Amino acid sequence: MRIDLHTHSRVSDGTDSPEELVRAAQAAGLDVVALTDHDTADGWAEAAATAAEIGIELVRGMEISTLHQGRSVHLLGYLPDPTYPPLVTELQHVLEGRRHRLPMMVERLRGLGVEITVDDVLAVSPDAAASGRPHVADALVRLGVVADRDEAFDTLLAAGRPGYVGRYATSLDQAIALVAEAGGASVIAHVWGRSTSERPGEAELASLQELGLTGLEVDHQDHDATRRDRLRAIARNLGLVVTGSSDYHGTGKTMHDLGVNTTAPEEYARLIDAAATASAASGRPTPQVIR
Repeated sequence: MRIDLHTHSRVSDGTDSPEELVRAAQAAGLDVVALTDHDTADGWAEAAATAAEIGIELVRGMEISTLHQGRSVHLLGYLPDPTYPPLVTELQHVLEGRRHRLPMMVERLRGLGVEITVDDVLAVSPDAAASGRPHVADALVRLGVVADRDEAFDTLLAAGRPGYVGRYATSLDQAIALVAEAGGASVIAHVWGRSTSERPGEAELASLQELGLTGLEVDHQDHDATRRDRLRAIARNLGLVVTGSSDYHGTGKTMHDLGVNTTAPEEYARLIDAAATASAASGRPTPQVIR
């Protein structure tokens, strides 16, 4: 059984529609795929209809932008009630932060001599819940300024680069609590993948587990073998679920093909059980896995 629990459609910063993504997952030999667009559930209905049609198992989720001790951390929320009012409000704040940042980023790039407009960015992200840095990167590619998204981030858009502008993000503690209150299970994405330090460490993760954290995304392209081993040991010590996934973005991200990393069936079962427990505790009408 091949299970990929982290993918993106063009409802956020992927390049496939939700339907195309689900069909691509089946073509890649996956038995289970999760759609986890950034800070939105807007792609769920299309993905669910396609999954039911073609017979692939679909887990509906989202990847929430958070901050923890001054660092960006992404939290995967699986099977929460997307209508839970506090969650809806917080996601709206995050998406509005993206929208507010866009013109500021464009102006900063124009100040560097790059001929780009907000309309250029919107033209490459018509289906996105909010246009973000990957879409700015795509516009830069279309304009011939850079060769690909990687170059755009490396030279202009990553934190500390001249085109970077910060934005609002939820606190990690709050996001974990919101997912639990909405009847879902939460997993920290690519836990140590974007830092030279191995943080959050075991003690911090134990504290987050007390708030409702369910698991860690251990097997990810941003983790080398050593970090995977260390994270797996921490998860074992704390009893956290271990997941693996592609973080697929279509053509928007290289070396992240569907199924390049997968989740063990027994860990997937634990994750779904945790979501069912949270759903029962919350009393919310949470989505079910499409089977």
